[in-house]
Amino acid sequence: MTDTIVLAGAAIVLPDRVLDTGSLVIAGGHIAEIVPREVPPSPGDRHVLLRGHVIVPGFVDLHMHGLEGVDTLDDGGAIAALAERAPRYGVTAFAPTTVACSPAALRTVLGAIRDARCSPRPARARVLAAHLESNFINPEYRGAQPARCLRLPFAPAPAAGSGENWFSGQDILDAIDEAGPDVGIVTMAPEIDGGLDLLRRFARAGVIVSLGHSGASFDVGAEAIRAGARQATHLFNRMAPVAHREPGLAGAVLESSEIAAELVCDGFHVHPGMLRVAIAAKGRDRVMAITDSSAGAGLPPGSTTMLGGRRIRVTGQATFLEDGTLAGSSATMDRVFRVLVSEVGLSLVDAVHLCATTPARELGLHGHGLIAVGAAADLAVLDSRYGVAETIIGGLPSLGRL
Repeated sequence: MTDTIVLAGAAIVLPDRVLDTGSLVIAGGHIAEIVPREVPPSPGDRHVLLRGHVIVPGFVDLHMHGLEGVDTLDDGGAIAALAERAPRYGVTAFAPTTVACSPAALRTVLGAIRDARCSPRPARARVLAAHLESNFINPEYRGAQPARCLRLPFAPAPAAGSGENWFSGQDILDAIDEAGPDVGIVTMAPEIDGGLDLLRRFARAGVIVSLGHSGASFDVGAEAIRAGARQATHLFNRMAPVAHREPGLAGAVLESSEIAAELVCDGFHVHPGMLRVAIAAKGRDRVMAITDSSAGAGLPPGSTTMLGGRRIRVTGQATFLEDGTLAGSSATMDRVFRVLVSEVGLSLVDAVHLCATTPARELGLHGHGLIAVGAAADLAVLDSRYGVAETIIGGLPSLGRL
């Protein structure tokens, strides 16, 4: 059976334009040819006619806590289950994201991430290095993060305590060091005691430092960027608000071209007008659309599930702890894409940059996040309403819909 697939007659979103009617030839897991017309069937090729569809690069979500009732910190095969579920929403690669947890829980999830990265399954979403929304954040801006697990990086363990919550910041750092390349991004607040020293340590080790859950001032934020921070975690959310005399961390992120910003583009976490402001300030090459999805993503409103061991409920807007605290989103990446196009007003080309091209580049995923000859055949085929008709990963359809 030939491994050549021809996707014919669809609109194709290229890095600089939309090809209104074109065809993609896929061979050996890569894009072999882009043809600016509808290619007819040819003997020996698998020909798929896709008139009325749009082909975009597969979405890359750098901030996914869970999906369809599965949380990254669940016991068992949570990471593998997420890799299986994510393609339903056009995701071809994702960074499993944790909330603050104990060293034992951290080692367990990082081990599962290592296994998934070393032994990927065909037609499943690619598992990227972990994003730790870590223990080293400002307690006043913790949101749904568990206060019992927050630590200062170089302070001793709490004087009183026992069991899994009796650990120091160094214990967490030891677990991160042991994981090596399986940790890709660490979210932290630079203003905590020892924060800037920790930031420099991570940067020297090649870990991407993302600033978030922070009340840092503009000046401290600017210093953190100079010290090596290269991303910002869910810009505006769980940060001091922007004010004209004290722009805060968010203002420092908006001003600097050195740092790329995550934005939760579900239409609820950040007002569409503010999304437009941030995208205008940063440009499409410095903004990464994320879901910040909890295990409630993909579940109907009224459902309950877990986030890092705590119960959350799903509404039509997001997910919440039982006390009403916002606890991540219920969005999936196809919804994020639709919000960017229909509510924010981005072009298809710009929306693709935010959902695929920029996050792939920021993680150094060469040949991913774009449609080009030689690039990996990681694609989302969307219908006329931008729903997911099929997701192709490494040239293999994952949903069996085409």
